[in-house]
Amino acid sequence: MRLIAALSGELDQMLAEEVRIAEQAVTQSISEATDGLKTELRSQITGAGMGQRLANTWRGEVYPKGQMSIKAAGLVYSRAPEVVGAHDQGATIRSKDGFWLAIPLPAAGKGPRGKRMTPGLWEKLRDQRLRFVYRRGKPSLLVAENQRARQGQRGGFSSASQNAQATGRGLVTVPMFLLVPQVTLKKKFDIGSSSRRWISTLALRIANRFDEADRKGATS
Repeated sequence: MRLIAALSGELDQMLAEEVRIAEQAVTQSISEATDGLKTELRSQITGAGMGQRLANTWRGEVYPKGQMSIKAAGLVYSRAPEVVGAHDQGATIRSKDGFWLAIPLPAAGKGPRGKRMTPGLWEKLRDQRLRFVYRRGKPSLLVAENQRARQGQRGGFSSASQNAQATGRGLVTVPMFLLVPQVTLKKKFDIGSSSRRWISTLALRIANRFDEADRKGATS
């Protein structure tokens, strides 16, 4: 067959076609596996109840971009590697300064543009100091005093005026943050197993694409 092809001047054309088929088979299989792994890892996050926003931090890229290559490679990565990694491996988180971790309660609200609320940010936004409440055998608290419940759909609490503080009517002390020495995160994901499973499918995917190309060639 090769001799006949060479004599008829078609060998170069046949080789070029085989290279094209190989490049297409490898690149498409890599792309398919990359997208599949990304989708599965996103599903792990939403399945753990951690929301679509964190799930969407998983991204997938195929290289070289925009072209077929027999050396194609796929990369799946998260734009929140510390958060994802902690829940993949399980981790114990401690305060950087060796004191307390402050966990915001619903009453603390959220910072500007959805930023996570911290005691320092809360005090800056409200122009009010939080008070420390120690509780033996339970998480300690940071509380806000002289708070008035908001009316209507907005809900939550706001600082009372000076006049209202003078009378004290309808004012409450509201826990804003739980203080704990550390938090242990349970393992919720299994990134390694998912990655190995999708990688193991590559050889079969590439072989199937070669078979598909052969079938098309036989019928053309």
